[in-house]
Amino acid sequence: MNNSTVTIFLSRIIGITEILVGLSMILHKQAFIELITAMLQDRPLLFLVSIIMVIAGLAIVLKHNVWSGGALPIVVTLFGWAILVKGLFSLFFVPGVMISMLDTLHFEEYFYMYAAAPFILGLYLTCARFRSPLRSNR
Repeated sequence: MNNSTVTIFLSRIIGITEILVGLSMILHKQAFIELITAMLQDRPLLFLVSIIMVIAGLAIVLKHNVWSGGALPIVVTLFGWAILVKGLFSLFFVPGVMISMLDTLHFEEYFYMYAAAPFILGLYLTCARFRSPLRSNR
């Protein structure tokens, strides 16, 4: 698989997933806030989610660490690094620190802004994939 094929594949997966996550967050605000709060207080679940994020981030970074070729491959690479860093942060910091961080970021107050971010990222990755010169016939 060459870099452009990997970029297209990852932009499809990440794009569609982020659209669905963003929509779900927007449609189920209170349930999502309760889910995040409960997850941060459940150390075994937080550990498991952190490991999954580290694996996903490493997979993207190791297969697609591309810093040239236009915005699309760079955004995919940045997404991989962001997931890896977020997974490492979750793995090594105690839940209390993460809860304080959510409070500092005013997560509940600005919830729709935080929910719009994955949705917009997903739209970009999904749409850019079809406009990209990397487009393949597959």
